[in-house]
Amino acid sequence: SSDVCSSDLKAGAAVFASIKKIHGNDFTVRFIDAGVPHMAAFAEGMMLRDYSYDHYKMKDDDDDEDSTKQIRLACSEKEAGELTSLVEKYRGIAKGVHLSRDLGNCPPNDMYPEEFADRAWEWAKQYDNVEVTIINYDQALKAGMGGLVAVGKGSSRKPCMVIFEMNKDIKGKCPVLVGKGITFDTGGISLKPGANMDEMKYDMGGSATVFGTMEALAQTGHKGKVVGITCMAENMPAANATRPGDVIKGLSGKTIEILNTDAEGRLVLADALTYTEEKFKPKFIVDLATLTGAIIVSLGSEYAGLFSNDDKLSNQLIEAGENVEEKVWRMPLNKNFDKLIDSKNADMQNINYVGGAGSTTAAQFLQRFILNKTPWAHLDIAGMAFSKYGGALNSGGATGYGVRLLNKLIEDNYE
Repeated sequence: SSDVCSSDLKAGAAVFASIKKIHGNDFTVRFIDAGVPHMAAFAEGMMLRDYSYDHYKMKDDDDDEDSTKQIRLACSEKEAGELTSLVEKYRGIAKGVHLSRDLGNCPPNDMYPEEFADRAWEWAKQYDNVEVTIINYDQALKAGMGGLVAVGKGSSRKPCMVIFEMNKDIKGKCPVLVGKGITFDTGGISLKPGANMDEMKYDMGGSATVFGTMEALAQTGHKGKVVGITCMAENMPAANATRPGDVIKGLSGKTIEILNTDAEGRLVLADALTYTEEKFKPKFIVDLATLTGAIIVSLGSEYAGLFSNDDKLSNQLIEAGENVEEKVWRMPLNKNFDKLIDSKNADMQNINYVGGAGSTTAAQFLQRFILNKTPWAHLDIAGMAFSKYGGALNSGGATGYGVRLLNKLIEDNYE
């Protein structure tokens, strides 16, 4: 059951964390009548925990190849084949999680919209069945992506949109994953307090998850068609930055009054959702965003907030989340919340000025850009994308949350 495998996952992670502190490079883990799924989950836990972000640290002389620890899982000959193939699959998924963590942990002076796009472009070259397209600032401006432009224009590092297409020649509708990619969020003119602002490098957690999921799917040889879209911007205060009170027009043609420039994620996502529906006519859309602090008040770091217009898609996400220990909790959407984002001066405004229901009104805002009745789910991952102190499966920093969840969703329902 998922509960048993969840405890195996955490046990594997705990054992790996302990082994890292022990002298010696060769370890064997023996199981007694455990069964292959349990052993594979244990191995997956070890691989997920086998991560550290030390790219910016000077290496000691004794940090050489000889210090690599070899860990064997002892099993019967009969189990070896099945265990090997499952571990290989989990290794591929773990690579996606680690890529997502690397992107999130990278300092914001080295991780900005064009850099994310360049990494995606280079990454795609290793796979025959993946293509990456980049919509740059000038193209976004010309296309009328007013939300993306408004958020990113105050930065010297201009915004862009990155489109990943896997197995694009397959006919028919496919899932589309959309990620918010604010590589650093000062709040813009509505400036955030200085305390903990360094954590705003993690505001591109949604885009990191989308990129990591594409890697996991590519590594495990996914045969279906999947599209990923990330809307990348850096939200900075500047002479040419968007002001509170400005009215912009998004790609959909709808006008938005910006009352707070720190409610910027929904502006870039609005253009991405419009672009997704118009260009790809998807089977379903799942967007991921570190969107609101309010979701942390609601759910802490235990669940991502799930908002959706579709019960079937919601149930699939809930089930996938329980299976891989990346849980989601469904939150309400209701037309009664709409009046809180109606504007006197435009089609809508980007915050609920009355206060309250911050996560729901943000999701309600996004839903206004789903115009073709596409099944859609919004995951607010603000409480899940990074962890100050670490958890069972990670040692702190970016968590890679959502990669295993989305991989499972697609594997189970769209193979």
